[in-house]
Amino acid sequence: MRPDVVVDHDFSDDAAVVRGRAGRDLVLTADVIAPLVDDPEAFGAIAATNSLSDVWAMGGEPRFALNLVFFPDDVLALDVLDAILAGATRACDEAGVVVVGGHSVRDPEVKFGLSVTGDVASGGAWTNRNAKPGQALVLTKAIGTGVIGQAIKKDVASAIAIAAAIRSMTTLNQRAAEIGRRHGVTCATDITGFGLLGHLRNITRGSNLGATIELARVPLLEDAELHMRAQLCPGGSKANRAHVAADTAWVDGSALTAEPVDDSPREILASLACDAQTSGGLLLCVDRDRAAACVDELRAAGLPAAEVGHTRDRGAHAITLTLA
Repeated sequence: MRPDVVVDHDFSDDAAVVRGRAGRDLVLTADVIAPLVDDPEAFGAIAATNSLSDVWAMGGEPRFALNLVFFPDDVLALDVLDAILAGATRACDEAGVVVVGGHSVRDPEVKFGLSVTGDVASGGAWTNRNAKPGQALVLTKAIGTGVIGQAIKKDVASAIAIAAAIRSMTTLNQRAAEIGRRHGVTCATDITGFGLLGHLRNITRGSNLGATIELARVPLLEDAELHMRAQLCPGGSKANRAHVAADTAWVDGSALTAEPVDDSPREILASLACDAQTSGGLLLCVDRDRAAACVDELRAAGLPAAEVGHTRDRGAHAITLTLA
């Protein structure tokens, strides 16, 4: 790795970090998603929030963005694109991020996202290599956007569940990152496409340690458990479970299977812990003696934060699961 590259893709970090000037390093990321809600303005805000999150997950602050547009202008009216861009602009304005340009591609399927440049104090990035054994794992948002998105596609999602999912996905992780910095977080990741367990696995690999997740403590979105029980599990979430199964076991020593063996609470919650998220929360590694205060401050800021597990020395499995 070149000496001016601080973080690359070796340990699946959320963004790259390169040397900057005046004690600040640059944080670089890009992310593009397809719509999972029908409202184009809400989709634009979700996509922008999702893209910006990578910088906060590295402990940095996003500064500038470029729009990345894939749009079938021969099929959909440009009013739809205007609404998508308006939603993205609203999210960026709230974050204090300036959109300075972008690029568009005529594409048969709508996709949208941002390329984001931010900065972080030199030596202060929350990389996947900086977790320590014995830290608390604090999750800042509820999970379940993947299964709710599948319910939306099947037209069985309630208005309440849709609104809760949109509200979660358009909530910036900026405040959570600020609070995390105050409580001495050393490592973090944002929970997106690989699900909670997949992103946690990146931390265990990068920091060469293990982790335990208490599934009953993981906050869930409205109706997420209901729809998972009804087997409205998207393909990406199923693939996530299959991918992490070899590195994951229950605390009683039994293996996590690539597919659920039944519809028991522990199997449903394990599948939700693998649910592919869009614009999820941050998973923060914080010293245990500071975790309760961190959670309290996150909740006071309106986030459904919870301490969901802890890191530990690496054992036979990178991740162990317990229901309670």
